[in-house]
Amino acid sequence: MTGAETEKETMSIPADRPLKVAVLSFAHTHAIGYCRALAGRADIDLVVADPDGAAAPDDAPRGRELADALGVRYLDSYEEALAWGPDAVIVTAENVRHRALVEAAAAAGAHILCEKPLATTVEDAEAMLAAADRAGVTLMTAYPVRFAPAFADLVQRVRAGQLGTLLAVKGTNNGKLPSDRAWFTDAALSGGGALVDHVVHCADLLDELLAEQPATVHAVSNRILHPEATVETGGLVTAVYGSGVIATIDCSWSVPDAAATWGGLTLQVTGTRGSVTIAPFAPHVAGQTADGPVWEPTGDDLDAAMIAEFVDAVRSGRPARPDGRVGLRTLQVVDAARRSAATGEVVVPRG
Repeated sequence: MTGAETEKETMSIPADRPLKVAVLSFAHTHAIGYCRALAGRADIDLVVADPDGAAAPDDAPRGRELADALGVRYLDSYEEALAWGPDAVIVTAENVRHRALVEAAAAAGAHILCEKPLATTVEDAEAMLAAADRAGVTLMTAYPVRFAPAFADLVQRVRAGQLGTLLAVKGTNNGKLPSDRAWFTDAALSGGGALVDHVVHCADLLDELLAEQPATVHAVSNRILHPEATVETGGLVTAVYGSGVIATIDCSWSVPDAAATWGGLTLQVTGTRGSVTIAPFAPHVAGQTADGPVWEPTGDDLDAAMIAEFVDAVRSGRPARPDGRVGLRTLQVVDAARRSAATGEVVVPRG
């Protein structure tokens, strides 16, 4: 683990009362999975607020309509949700709204799980960490791939020396253009395109695997596959580490709309004694029926595993992992990649 850890143990919450959890916004599609993981649990009292849904730049279900479909109690405003006195909040709003909602939740004394990327700027992420530290609450970053059994096995093999000295890592996080949630391609709400949305997951795995920040970052981006977009839709990031490891991340929205699944993430780690590749989202049942192609995931529910970690951390009063400092470090990689893509230069990450 890199960086100084300053989070402290907090008061545990009695097991004989439900944990009060508020989901703030349905903007991110992951909010649906998080609600499904929590709804109906006897140990959870769940509410959701999505006041920005009415102004969303698309027709995807939001607000009370979606809450009713999920069987979740709906509140009309973020202020009402925080006044309800949640023990914990899950921030799944548009990226640009993360800072304000995290700061408000911290001021209300709630522990926080914030969707990735933690923020749209390094300065905002630093302010969010400071707010959580002042309030004495945990701030967790939503990196569900961290909980994939395949990644845990990879980490164990690397730390046991089975791959020898690490030389290179090739990461891919490819998916469809997220046109069903148009804010992803609106820089004013998202902070950027594929470099912002998809680099961070691989950067998180690299952060845990290598326990160091890259010394330099070089990135290129384009809109070749989606020239109508106003943000980058394809990109390649190269990070060089002080230990000598060279890592690449293909973050492109390059999966065609007609594909049976949204995309997937892979990580290939190569050392002096061997190479291991993981693909946490690959296990599935595939086929063809009269109604069209079938693609049913059969792997572990990583969202549910991440939510379980957050709930347990809040309940027991311990810091949740991966924490906000991981979110900051991965955002520093994204920030460096965006500056490099804009200038064509090799960039040293800030921080």
